[in-house]
Amino acid sequence: MSNDLTLWGIGTSRTLRAHWMLIELGLDYELKPIGSRTGETLSPEFLRLNPRHKIPLLQHGPLVVTESAAIINYLGEAFPQPDRIFVPRDAAERARLSEWCYFIMTELDATSLYIVRRHEGLKHLYGEAPAAVEAARSYFMHNLAAMDSRLGEAPFLLGNKFSAADILMMTCLEWAITCDLQLPDRAAAYRERIAQRPAYRAAFRANFRGDASARRASI
Repeated sequence: MSNDLTLWGIGTSRTLRAHWMLIELGLDYELKPIGSRTGETLSPEFLRLNPRHKIPLLQHGPLVVTESAAIINYLGEAFPQPDRIFVPRDAAERARLSEWCYFIMTELDATSLYIVRRHEGLKHLYGEAPAAVEAARSYFMHNLAAMDSRLGEAPFLLGNKFSAADILMMTCLEWAITCDLQLPDRAAAYRERIAQRPAYRAAFRANFRGDASARRASI
């Protein structure tokens, strides 16, 4: 591949993020279509790259980047295209982007949605915890409602330009829907708007291999 990019992983909301940014930037990449909890992440080849055996993983030449938020932010900076993607030019702009990214990854993804995932979709591995699930659902809705007004201020989270933060937010909103969470009006409208992006649709097909039913099972 001309860009020397290889992406490992398909089938989850977090792998979708990496596919989406690569496609959004128009970058060619080699795909290693391994899935989580399939045993494929425990192969000697993959464990040499990531001993934590998690996907997605991006190789750019000799560089290895893990964690979906780190991958998409890296791609935005390594292959800047200001006409397509917001890339911070100074510390203040970087702080605005980081604020959204950290909020989404900590308050919406890890602290809320993944708790639901662990104790509902993966309860055979992590056990049932109905009280924790209900608290996580409430916490997600509380945080999303708190930021709902900012979702209607502009087309994207950082104004008139699409950014890595939009990829993180959109995938969390999609994830929330699979958890049967009702989105506030502005969040729902934002989701509908972002879903029209051709790169999102192409990434969805690449990540879930055209099987929409796989989203609920693997997200």
